[in-house]
Amino acid sequence: MGVPLNNRDLSWLSFNYRVLLMAADQQVPLYERIKFLSIFSSNLDEFFRVRMPAILTINKVLENDPAAGENESISSDTLQQVLQEINRQQQEYGKIFSGSVIPDLLSRGVQLYYNQPIQVPHLAFTKNYFLSTILAYLQPVWLGRKQEKLFLENNQLYLAVTLIPEHNTNIQEYVIVNIPSVLPRFQQLPALEGIHYIAFLDDIIRTHIGYLFPGYSVENCHSIKLTRNAEMDMDEMKVDILEEVETLIRKRELGVPTRFLYDAAISRPLLHFLAQQFDVQEDELVLGGRYHNLKDLASLPAPAGLTQVDYPKVIPAENKAAAATDRLLDLVLQQDLLLHLPYQRYDYVLRFFSEAAVDPDVAEIYVTLYRIASGSQIAQALISAAKNGKKVTVFVELKARFDEANNIRWAKKMKDAGVKLIYSIPGMKVHAKTALVKRNRGYQWDYCGLIATGNFNESTARFYTDHVLFTSHKDITREMELLFLYLQSREQPIAYDFLQFQHLLVAQFNMTARFTKLIDREIVHVKEGKPARITIKLNNLQERGMINKLYEASLAGVQIDLIVRSINCLVPDIPESANIRIIRIVDRYLEHARVFIFHNNQQEEVYMGSADWMNRNLHRRIEVCVPVYDPALQQQLKDIIQLQLKDPANAQTAIQSYVQNIV
Repeated sequence: MGVPLNNRDLSWLSFNYRVLLMAADQQVPLYERIKFLSIFSSNLDEFFRVRMPAILTINKVLENDPAAGENESISSDTLQQVLQEINRQQQEYGKIFSGSVIPDLLSRGVQLYYNQPIQVPHLAFTKNYFLSTILAYLQPVWLGRKQEKLFLENNQLYLAVTLIPEHNTNIQEYVIVNIPSVLPRFQQLPALEGIHYIAFLDDIIRTHIGYLFPGYSVENCHSIKLTRNAEMDMDEMKVDILEEVETLIRKRELGVPTRFLYDAAISRPLLHFLAQQFDVQEDELVLGGRYHNLKDLASLPAPAGLTQVDYPKVIPAENKAAAATDRLLDLVLQQDLLLHLPYQRYDYVLRFFSEAAVDPDVAEIYVTLYRIASGSQIAQALISAAKNGKKVTVFVELKARFDEANNIRWAKKMKDAGVKLIYSIPGMKVHAKTALVKRNRGYQWDYCGLIATGNFNESTARFYTDHVLFTSHKDITREMELLFLYLQSREQPIAYDFLQFQHLLVAQFNMTARFTKLIDREIVHVKEGKPARITIKLNNLQERGMINKLYEASLAGVQIDLIVRSINCLVPDIPESANIRIIRIVDRYLEHARVFIFHNNQQEEVYMGSADWMNRNLHRRIEVCVPVYDPALQQQLKDIIQLQLKDPANAQTAIQSYVQNIV
């Protein structure tokens, strides 16, 4: 009998539902609740672009082989369960938005037009905006008048308009009108009697769309959106990976449909006509509301004068040791440093790269970049370093989903500046967050390393919780150098058996075996009557082998605490998980750190790094986890994890206070 597992997609949907519940929480500031509505919608869009194609494919396979989905806990009714759960959440979304958020906006003096006509006093303003601005971007396409079918762009908004000719009211014609994504989704209108009004771009177009069709009356106007498969096969790349990824990015936007979202008020005959026009299958039709792409709510304008609608501004704390020195690299040679983001300033990571770029003793810089910030100061520092005569080697992961184009843009800039670029390894992503600086002092070489749980990205560092370790530990930095030598070889790990990592845990080499050994040691301890405990924080827990080891440890009596933000395939409340506690934290910041604590009979070992416990992370990626050896830094990580376990609902506030007081 196989190990019991939760289905990964239903587990992920439960996480997204937890995001949605933040929008219903009256303790969350109003515009932050609106942002959670936006995040929920954005997450669901990505689910349909990335996961739904796999679910649909597996569902077809299961029709012929019901046992085919056992390894991933997928059965013939999984698709139906997923669609039912999405529908339930969408209904809940509507209740929260229309029944709670919109009334709360009105109580603060803001009226969002939602499922209601624009009032007469605003029509002159909206008509002028329609004629002077919107009209230039509209591209109506008459269905049935062209031999070639209209191609709906991925995740773009359209209106399906039903027209009746004035000279022949017995016939109908259909036109698709785009809702321009280059224009703001929301437009502030003149205030009326002290109330600020905001209208959807969609509704302004609906109100004045008759202008496009002289000689016709507009019978109906329904919103539609087509989502396309974004999970392109980037595993098998040839030599010129840069060119191939650029090609695949273009193909992604041409992917096959996975969801046709339509207004619930649309007639069945029109829906079937549109499905035929756009090659949409019955199981890809998804009922929606009057408005789609509500991820745009993140840009809902806040009229001047509104107060206490956002989280209070928090000034990140200093790292006292780093703040007190003018030479960060020299400090790292003396002691390890640990940053806790976003509670502490990210400036020290930026300083690490900037100082390395201008330090005359720095000879070589190596770094892995997975998701590069659009205005990356780190990439700019690497460019400066290369122009300053340093040997700069950057591994850019061109297969970082939805960030490929931005990574390519920066890769070309860095290459033009003289940076040595290394691109993706065929069949594998490099997800490690590592950097190494080598300084030549004439009589010796100094090594300074960075290993993080999250990307070297100053944009996401503002709202992702992560940890960054600065270290000059000789064995750790030497192993980092070996890792960069391997990445430059562009060969598969089998050719590098001599790489025996003793300190770093590196996926494809020793990570799974070492984690297994660490769990086994706790099992031995508990059987010997010694205290045994494991504490793990992850984004996702899905890999069958590691879940099986946790079940085994639990059955032996090891106490296990898990903090799992998103996908969790370990089943709680069964005999195998009797000694396992699982919590999920969803709050102001996105929990992103990966931390592993093994009790080891009161001689705790603490690791942090980039790796979730998923098939892709442990078997198809290069990931790195690092031991934290400094007792004081170990204690910081343990204290932060304990604050999260003690009070998940208020953990981020408690951590903020804790970090402010770190000496």
